[in-house]
Amino acid sequence: MIEVQKALDDHISVIRKLEALVPKITEIAGHMADSIKGGGKILWMGNGGSAADSQHMAAELVGRFSRERKAIASIALTTDTSILTALANDYGYEKIFERQIEALCDPRDIVVGISTSGNSENVIAAIRLAKQIGATTVGFTGGDGGRLAEEVDLCLLSPSHEIPRIQETHSLMGHIICDWIESELAENGRS
Repeated sequence: MIEVQKALDDHISVIRKLEALVPKITEIAGHMADSIKGGGKILWMGNGGSAADSQHMAAELVGRFSRERKAIASIALTTDTSILTALANDYGYEKIFERQIEALCDPRDIVVGISTSGNSENVIAAIRLAKQIGATTVGFTGGDGGRLAEEVDLCLLSPSHEIPRIQETHSLMGHIICDWIESELAENGRS
């Protein structure tokens, strides 16, 4: 049986360490708000729990996080099963995000790759193509950051090596970014 108090203590300890990332979180949120103001969109991708985080953050922006406002252009590349299965079948799983970036990405966009290890081949391939297109790339990762941390323009590196704690911080950082974007757009008359 797991020790509940230890899990809570570990969570709180990692969350407290996020204070050091406030400038990076603010910088990324600012880039995202600028992208939206400039006609861009935010594209999210990841595998497993990171796919769920991608869908979650895209939904917060298209719907609303905490304020009534206009919808924000945001797409999770993890949700269309026909596209995902066709691409995996025809090109291989490592291409499922890269092909979507080829089809949907514009230089005004922000492309977010979420990978707890930082070594998801399909995320890295898509990030590389997004950079070639001229989009700004962001990584949410953990541990030592893996190869993703080296590939992206901006990286939020969770201060943990444990997958559950990394995922918890990704969710919190994503929520903070969504709130920041909503506030920024409201202040600029886009509510």
